Amino acid sequence: MNMKGQKQSRIDSLEKRMAATTNVMQQVINELENIKTMIFGQQEILKQLEGYEDAIAELKKKVAEEPSEGEKAFSYGEASE
Repeated sequence: MNMKGQKQSRIDSLEKRMAATTNVMQQVINELENIKTMIFGQQEILKQLEGYEDAIAELKKKVAEEPSEGEKAFSYGEASE
């Protein structure tokens, strides 16, 4: 195989790997969307349960006591940035 053929073969291989990576990333994105939808549904169900507001108040109290880690992990049901 000459130099040009080797380069083309390498390019073809890289293109196939990139396409495979792109497909995997799209599957990950799709799965994250599914998870997001499920979590949203579960959160809506939880909001309807008796004691939900009390539980949120208790979590807020815990966060106030441990602000260094708590604020990063919990902000009224939404991840803080």
